Amino acid sequence: MANGDASNGIKPTRFRPTEQTSGLKLPLPNWWQWLIILVAVVVAIVAWFLYSATALRITTNVEDAQISIGGAVAIPSGPSFLLLPGTINVKAEAEGYETLRQQIRVLNQSDQFVELALVPLPGIVTIAGSPLEAVVSLGETELGRTPLTVNIPAGDINLKIEAPRYLPTTISASITGRQVAQTLSYELDPNWATVTLPTSPSAASVQIDDEETSFTTPGPIELLAGERKLSVKAPGYERWTDILFVNAGEEIKLEPVELRLVGATLAIRSTPKNASVTIDGEFIGTTPVEIDIRPNRNHKVQVTLFGYHTAERNISLQTGQASTLNLDLKEVTGKLAVTTQPTNVEIFVNGEYAGTSDTVLTLPIKEHEISLRKSGFAGYTTKVTIQPDFQQELKVRLLTDEEARIVALEQAGETSEGQTMILLEPSTITLGASRRQPGRRANEVFRTVKLERRFFISQNEVTNAEFRRFAQGHNSGEFENQTLNKDEQPVVKVSWWEAAQYCNWLSKKEGFDPFYILRPGDPASYDANSLGYRLPSEGEWSWVARTRRKADELLLFPWGAQLPPQNYHGNYADRSAQHLIGRTIFNYNDNHTVSAPVGTFDANFHGVNDMGGNVAEWMHNFYQVPTVNATVSNLGPESGDYHVIKGSSWMHGTITDLRFSYRDYGTDARQDVGFRLARFAE
Repeated sequence: MANGDASNGIKPTRFRPTEQTSGLKLPLPNWWQWLIILVAVVVAIVAWFLYSATALRITTNVEDAQISIGGAVAIPSGPSFLLLPGTINVKAEAEGYETLRQQIRVLNQSDQFVELALVPLPGIVTIAGSPLEAVVSLGETELGRTPLTVNIPAGDINLKIEAPRYLPTTISASITGRQVAQTLSYELDPNWATVTLPTSPSAASVQIDDEETSFTTPGPIELLAGERKLSVKAPGYERWTDILFVNAGEEIKLEPVELRLVGATLAIRSTPKNASVTIDGEFIGTTPVEIDIRPNRNHKVQVTLFGYHTAERNISLQTGQASTLNLDLKEVTGKLAVTTQPTNVEIFVNGEYAGTSDTVLTLPIKEHEISLRKSGFAGYTTKVTIQPDFQQELKVRLLTDEEARIVALEQAGETSEGQTMILLEPSTITLGASRRQPGRRANEVFRTVKLERRFFISQNEVTNAEFRRFAQGHNSGEFENQTLNKDEQPVVKVSWWEAAQYCNWLSKKEGFDPFYILRPGDPASYDANSLGYRLPSEGEWSWVARTRRKADELLLFPWGAQLPPQNYHGNYADRSAQHLIGRTIFNYNDNHTVSAPVGTFDANFHGVNDMGGNVAEWMHNFYQVPTVNATVSNLGPESGDYHVIKGSSWMHGTITDLRFSYRDYGTDARQDVGFRLARFAE
């Protein structure tokens, strides 16, 4: 470069930074392009809607009904609407009809059809006619009295029109509805005959069936259809009376009547009314009554009414005299001596306070309701008919509230199936047996149960007949050709679950909450607060079976402390079953090879049958071997695989299973296991 021309050398220039290239810029659409895009979007949406929508045709029973749809896009298409699947709200309106609002489910299918039925509004119906104030009824409903305007639903109706002294009628009409005004007319036929009775003198007052009327002779007099007593009376003249039988609509003209002059008229009134009246021994009628009597002579008047002293008067009236005899009848009374334990009991007679015991009440001779009340005691009510001139006695010992509660519980001692339930108040009991006791098994450890709630237990085991009313097809079968299925024999071949189901069935029948909670596939549980029927607990069953007067003297066997029992004590494995059962009681006989009818043998100390023998029984408790000398609950464990079985059966004859402390267990049905009922009393 040194040798070159200086003009060809490198020349400095001003530095300019490289310009940063801007990002890619697209030209914005102009207005007509936006318009094309918008049209394309709308077309796409419409195309999608038309592709997805289904046609729903909606018709009504009214031609000009207006139909509107809410909750969805709806495009009318002739008689149909194009709609997307889903739920829509349809509103249908027409003049004279109730507005209909209905939800309709639109399905994803073509050509759906829905018909709506609009209900017409009631018609405005006016009922008018003769006579006024007639009662109008539609069925059993009284609509009102005429003239009457009411709303009546559209359709064919029968209106009943009634009025006193007129024959009822029925109007049949077709009500248009839709608020259309209609008028219905009626004309009731009179239910009387028109009677004309000329009298001398005229203008005599008329009585019909001994009731005063506004009619006077010669009439016309209106007599209701039927047999009627017609009387006419003019001052100073004898009463004229006749019995007429008349038909509605008749016109009767009677022969003229010449009233005879009389001397006196006697009206008789009494308190209370409806007393019988005789004059000179002849029955006249009941008070109040008016009679014509001969003047200027004595007449004996007697007025009698049950429960009241007879009133007697001697009456003498002059010619033309009118008199009224008012009698206040005196009640006939008797005496009732009321004696109570405790004393100072309040006495109420027919709901009215009458004093305290001990006292003698004076009462009218009729039936009275006597109620006795005292705080802390149950009330007592009875009915007593008082006799005249005689002192009766009412002696009552009021029960305390607690005593009355027990009596009420005892009165509840029968199931709806007729099974006798015995009320018991138990105490603490020790279950189990000593290790030294012959026949004792390892699961019979000593433990204590506190029985703190009164309970009912059934006198007998549940029979086949009783169980079949719950399970109609049940069959207890037979054993070695000996039937176990007679109606009066105890039911067997029932599992614990089936016995619990029977208890719940009976509880529901009598309105109790079921004791057992039984759900298929779940373990059985129970509601300890329920008063419904259940199986006895092991503690309750043992207390009923083993206790007598002294609770600590527990029976070893059903008959006592030693083997063997006396013949015919109960149904055990006896000599008649030797060819069927391996182990029997030597030389014992009870006359039954298999189970006997329930209650065949004598009841135990508590009045309960077959606590030993006949069939063993399912207990409520889950089976468990408790800790020695533990205190266990009455209802036992809340869960387990098996349930306790107590009591010997017709198959048992050994020292082990004849003892009351013997415990068996299981879940499945057996031919010698049945059950009896129990429930808490409160």
